[in-house]
Amino acid sequence: MKFEGTYTALVTPFNHSDGKVDFGKLRALLEEQIAGGVAGVVPVGTSGESPTLSYEEHDKVVETACEVCRGHIQVVAGTGANSTHEALELTRHAIDAGADATLQVTPYYNKPSQEGLYRHFAAVAELGLPVVLYNVPGRSGREIAVETVARLAKLPAIQAVKEAGGSVDRVSQIKAACDIQVLSGDDSLTVPMISVGACGVISVASNVLPRETSEMVRAALAGDFATARALHYRLYPLFRDLFIETNPVPVKAALARMGKIDEEYRLPLCPLAPAHAAALDATLRALGLLA
Repeated sequence: MKFEGTYTALVTPFNHSDGKVDFGKLRALLEEQIAGGVAGVVPVGTSGESPTLSYEEHDKVVETACEVCRGHIQVVAGTGANSTHEALELTRHAIDAGADATLQVTPYYNKPSQEGLYRHFAAVAELGLPVVLYNVPGRSGREIAVETVARLAKLPAIQAVKEAGGSVDRVSQIKAACDIQVLSGDDSLTVPMISVGACGVISVASNVLPRETSEMVRAALAGDFATARALHYRLYPLFRDLFIETNPVPVKAALARMGKIDEEYRLPLCPLAPAHAAALDATLRALGLLA
């Protein structure tokens, strides 16, 4: 499977009245992403608050994304877990729902060895769905070593890696070690990562500005770094402020202020601190997204 362009790490909207998943607003968000020209969406990842969704909700969000996006853009379902059995069950459901690929986060909290990581991802790969490894040591407490990525890349289903460790060097190291597609996991590092071989981004900012984020990525992939750099600097305040607190709190706050979702989270996530909310509002106004 070819990964190229912008993939939106989609939020999961909740109803303010009862806290349940708002599938009507989810469909509207998906349709906006299609219209915005992204290459794909990644439902139920970190940005989709996967840790606080029930299994039933998780499955239904993936089903909804596949239904709305089929024939338009790719769906890379977040089906990772720190239990291999759970990751397998979620991935089997994604296959049945029609997902194009799966995003598999590094098992978190239990901190497996590199051999354990290899066996975990290899077990998921045996199901046959294209796998995007998700290296995010800041959240998972464990990095997928470059050597382990290279070893996994020999498996047919392991086709890409999302790099969210804050290191452009990792892209060069991985590309030197094996033939695997690399996607940026940090909006602010997308252009520099593409300059050394990444093929796109799994983006938080594209929840807010799908078209502009996609234009930046397409320009960089085309080698037009003057245009890509100009767009990067225009969007950089948004890239920065969407991580002013833990993702996805700021991006859901931004979407709520734009009238697209209710500002509703599930504990332990909670609304932005007032000072951070004011800073985010100022950035949204500067971009013309708020009056």
